Amino acid sequence: MLQERILIVEDEPDLRQVFGDILTSEGLDTSTASDGEMAIQMLSENNYDLSLIDLYLPKADGFQVLAHLQRESSSTSAIVMTGHGSIESAVEAMKKGAIDYLTKPVAIDQLRIVIKKALDARRLQQENWLLRHQLKTKYRFENLVGTSPAMQQVFQLIEKVADAESTVLILDESGTGKELVARAIHFNSHRAEKPMVPVNCGAIPESLLESDLFGHERGAFTGAARIRIGRFELVNGGTIFLDEVRDMSPALQVKLLRVLQE
Repeated sequence: MLQERILIVEDEPDLRQVFGDILTSEGLDTSTASDGEMAIQMLSENNYDLSLIDLYLPKADGFQVLAHLQRESSSTSAIVMTGHGSIESAVEAMKKGAIDYLTKPVAIDQLRIVIKKALDARRLQQENWLLRHQLKTKYRFENLVGTSPAMQQVFQLIEKVADAESTVLILDESGTGKELVARAIHFNSHRAEKPMVPVNCGAIPESLLESDLFGHERGAFTGAARIRIGRFELVNGGTIFLDEVRDMSPALQVKLLRVLQE
């Protein structure tokens, strides 16, 4: 496993040395910069997982370093520290992308906790991005197998409707890949970051399906002891895939049609 890289931006030599020794002992690949200009240059030339930035620096202050991170190195997390803390500077630092704000003197245990928390959050963010990327890649058109004219027409239709703000009807026999097509539409659309919720309308009892789809308020009927959020509300901004719609009762199909129309 690669060492995570951290840049310490601190103009006081003793503090710079202490912070560097501590973080190196934690297994981090640690680099240091003594002023803002040097920090900006290092951030431009190298990739860092995290930067620990003093606000009041010579040549270029911490706010300028944060502004550079926002423009050029958005993947690098930033923690700000200062011996002259104020609400105004904290707010400004957060606006410029800092994820935490420490006032000097910084307790060593506090520094370790804050940095571990920041790196854990960054790892989780990267894992989520990778998962979304893998899912999107999995359902790219080239992963739908077929070279026949009919399949090429399917690919063209998916591309055409992916970003459309309209309901899509997918028709074919069971087992031919309707859900795969639905997922390809979702993951190649602007809704890809939002959830996709499949619902097998034939597998849910009729007495439960209406509440499952549309939700209900507490006390709406006998046995409704609490509010239930329906799938349509849950998937807000994403895609809902309704499979086996023909197995729904005509009365529920009428209600579904009304929802889709409105």
